[in-house]
Amino acid sequence: MAYTPRSARHGALLVGTVAVLGLLTGCGNGQDVHSDPPITAPGTAAPATDTSKNPAAPTSPDASGSAGAASSSAPGGSASTAPSAAKGGGKTVPAAASSRCHTSELRASVGRNDPGAGQENFPVVFTNRSARTCTLHGYPGAAFVNGSGGTLGADPKREPGSPVTVSLKPGQSAWAGLTFSNPGVSGARTATPAALLVTPPDERDHLKVAWSGGPVPVSGNSSSVRLTVLSPGTAP
Repeated sequence: MAYTPRSARHGALLVGTVAVLGLLTGCGNGQDVHSDPPITAPGTAAPATDTSKNPAAPTSPDASGSAGAASSSAPGGSASTAPSAAKGGGKTVPAAASSRCHTSELRASVGRNDPGAGQENFPVVFTNRSARTCTLHGYPGAAFVNGSGGTLGADPKREPGSPVTVSLKPGQSAWAGLTFSNPGVSGARTATPAALLVTPPDERDHLKVAWSGGPVPVSGNSSSVRLTVLSPGTAP
């Protein structure tokens, strides 16, 4: 066994200690020795999106078209329409198929009396005089007036019925029945109107139609005048 002087052993120990300290200093000085990027494995979830900066969800290309189709369809998804049901044209359609007819787009008239069983029955007719298709739904309003515009009798009551939406192309018509008991039979007090004021459903402005139907009941027994719902055409 070779003899190593004590001073040599002490020098070797110092060299080893300095080497170890240098290695530790190189690892802990804050420098990134390995700069390779992290590996993303297939199937890793994408980063979450901050929706608070852009809360609106993207709209699909056909979103507006779908909404439009839904609004013009009948409940249950059917967009079919019923066939024309009477003289003068027009047909029943889903209520939202097109916008309603305004007073300024209509012409009003009163058809020929069709009496029966002590009743007087007059069709009140609305005709579309505009250049667009529009709709009527429900009951019109009506009032008899004298030559100075004063109202004669109470406002007509509504005859029970199931309202439908009537689509009117330009020139087509819809009608509602104006009925009352014959004053000669009922014994009601009568007056002879100069005109009938009629108002389309959901409108405020009225149309004035000259009245040529003779006396109407204005008070007393069986003096009620009634209106039916609107139907396609100009008469039953």
